[in-house]
Amino acid sequence: MTPEQKLAELGLTLPEVPVPVANYVPFRVVGDLLYLSGQGPKRPDGTYRPGRLGRDTTIEEGYADAQLAGLQLLAVAKAALGDLSRVKAVVKLLGMVNAEPDFADHPKVINGCSDLLVNVLGDAGRHARSAVGMGSLPNRMTVEVEAILQIEP
Repeated sequence: MTPEQKLAELGLTLPEVPVPVANYVPFRVVGDLLYLSGQGPKRPDGTYRPGRLGRDTTIEEGYADAQLAGLQLLAVAKAALGDLSRVKAVVKLLGMVNAEPDFADHPKVINGCSDLLVNVLGDAGRHARSAVGMGSLPNRMTVEVEAILQIEP
């Protein structure tokens, strides 16, 4: 089953690839690595859930937002590669959580993205990861995730 078929089976669709609003590109291919710029949990209406984990956003909401960020990452990867079957491995994720200083469950939040990648890509979706807290994120969004993927040429 292809990753696109797996997405359909899960009832998920890839969002539109966001256009950068600053001086950067959404991805860069170097050899057999695809570097994906940080993605947030953009909703279909173009907005983000504002909030800080540990204050006004729950772990469950953060998990759902990390899953949305994962869908954004997959959308950018598909735009870069044309076919998600070209992903050999998700090498590394960096998950950033907009959190209060005493919040300690960053990994539980970023699991939303990690679980999505494994569910869609199978073993190729397993990855090394960092899940860290931030004092703020753009648009007051709850999470941002960037990734490095190994790809088929």
